[in-house]
Amino acid sequence: MHLRRFGHGPREVLALHCTIAHAGAWRGLAREMEAEATFHGFDLLSHGRSPDWDRRGDIQDRTVEAAERLLRPGMDVVGHSFGATVALRLAVTHPQLIRSVTLFEPVFFAVAARDAPDLLADHDRAVAPVFEALERGDDAQAARVFNRMWGTEDSPRWPELPESTRAAMTRSIHVIPAADEMLYRDRAGLLRPGVLDRATMPVLLVRGSLTHPVIGAINDGLARRLPEARNVVIPGAGHMVPITHPAQSAVHLRALFAETA
Repeated sequence: MHLRRFGHGPREVLALHCTIAHAGAWRGLAREMEAEATFHGFDLLSHGRSPDWDRRGDIQDRTVEAAERLLRPGMDVVGHSFGATVALRLAVTHPQLIRSVTLFEPVFFAVAARDAPDLLADHDRAVAPVFEALERGDDAQAARVFNRMWGTEDSPRWPELPESTRAAMTRSIHVIPAADEMLYRDRAGLLRPGVLDRATMPVLLVRGSLTHPVIGAINDGLARRLPEARNVVIPGAGHMVPITHPAQSAVHLRALFAETA
């Protein structure tokens, strides 16, 4: 795994990025907090400068294992989208090591399957063209649709993105269906009785006001199930909130860090 570090502050943060991005996605948030925290991240397999996933094992399991190698006592863990689901697994398996957890837009669809199946069905209809493109071998189209689906009206369109960015997204898009067992069917068992109770640290749930409604159902559902969770919405932001709204995101992290000093 390719490692990256940003900032020079005393709080040690393990940062887990979303799919079809890379650890550099944390640069803006880390810059906002550069004197307060040091962000440690890594590029997921098939992302950034990390090697391609060899299709062995489960992609979320492999990411959890990589994160565990970086986790140290007293760290704050921050995750976005798929990375947030990894952060949640770390929270229940290593609560003694983690000071706080922040989940930006966790795509833990198994929560919505229980709490808001209609919203999940809406999401599944929106994402269906991604899977259809993957099935016919058109990874570039799959990446294009996926990127657009999770963007907002202000997000750059596919032709406006640099060729290197489009190529990187196309390279990594194949991991999306590989995570289904964990994200949709909860193969890790996080929703089994008592499992989320193990996450005893403060948990901050963040979503953008313009994101897909299924994320609201997921965050609300996790807030009800976690012992010490707070749920915030950042106005005007979409799914990419920690990237597009780093200053607003930093406000909430600072408050969390102050309470867990």
